[in-house]
Amino acid sequence: MAFTAPLSLFLTLSFLSSTLYAQNSRDSDAYCTYQMEQAEAQRNLLRTPNAAGGLTQSETGLPTQMVGGASLGVSDVKKASLTMEVARRNCALYRSTTSVQQQLQYAIPMLEREALQNRLILIGRAADQLNALMDTTRKMVEQQNATRLMLFSFETTRIKLEADRADTQSKIAAIYLPDLSTTPLKEMVNQKQGQEVAEQQAEDRLNRQNNWNLALQVGVHQQVDPVAQGAQPYGSFSLSYNLASRSIDHHLDNAASAYGDWKKVQEGDVIRNMDILHQQLNATIDADEAKEQSLQSQMKEIDSNLKIVAAPDTTAAVDFRNQLEAARLLLQIELDDTAFRLSRLRNYCSTNY
Repeated sequence: MAFTAPLSLFLTLSFLSSTLYAQNSRDSDAYCTYQMEQAEAQRNLLRTPNAAGGLTQSETGLPTQMVGGASLGVSDVKKASLTMEVARRNCALYRSTTSVQQQLQYAIPMLEREALQNRLILIGRAADQLNALMDTTRKMVEQQNATRLMLFSFETTRIKLEADRADTQSKIAAIYLPDLSTTPLKEMVNQKQGQEVAEQQAEDRLNRQNNWNLALQVGVHQQVDPVAQGAQPYGSFSLSYNLASRSIDHHLDNAASAYGDWKKVQEGDVIRNMDILHQQLNATIDADEAKEQSLQSQMKEIDSNLKIVAAPDTTAAVDFRNQLEAARLLLQIELDDTAFRLSRLRNYCSTNY
């Protein structure tokens, strides 16, 4: 029994995730390069003084003046450093988010491939046991204590084992898995949520700088009509403050808090997807537990029949025992496979939730 769905679904999920989510560090590096270049351009714009020049003439009839100077806002300088902080926070959040998304996307295929690899081992073990039974039966045929027809059930079982082996190998080859983090999922999600909060707080601090500004202006002016001797310096400053800044800051704080609450219930976000994965895993555990009980019941019935023909004294009894042994080998594979899947599922849930 597969963990949740047919292999075709795993292939589809692998393809979609390869186009939607980061598959390796190159994706995150490219995104962070983009973010940092944008932030550096904005930083340079904000922290560099603006130069201005021109001609002015007073309405009172004073001579025409040529003016040149520069202006800079203290709030803009503060925004410059905060813009870089927001970009760094955004980059860290993207790296964390894509890593968690990848972990969630490939969790089920990872468990499935582990189970399939273990199934190959079980098939090999069963094949060795089957060969031993066939060798024993061949010796009985040579001693004329059994007929060649009695080997038929073993031959049929070997065909089934080889078909199962080939099918399992093809499924393993079809499942793509990138390099996944060994960090427990719950720790990765907690780290991602912490970075969500940090990124929103950085944006909050940046937005607060819009509430005020202290603008400084310096320069020189020169009379040009008629031309006067020597340019004269000038300087000024202006302070602006938004009277609604307290209310604005309150709403910004509420927005940061609401953002965290939204992320907890957002369809497609990692917390919601983590809950969905947990539900899928628990449902699969319930299904595999029911399957294990059914297989154990069947195994008890076969073992009970084998006790009856433990010492066969007729060719019919020998043939019946051979059929039981062949069926038991196939059933043991399913039983051990289900037990392995249950063990891995329970361990994954206890480690990651």
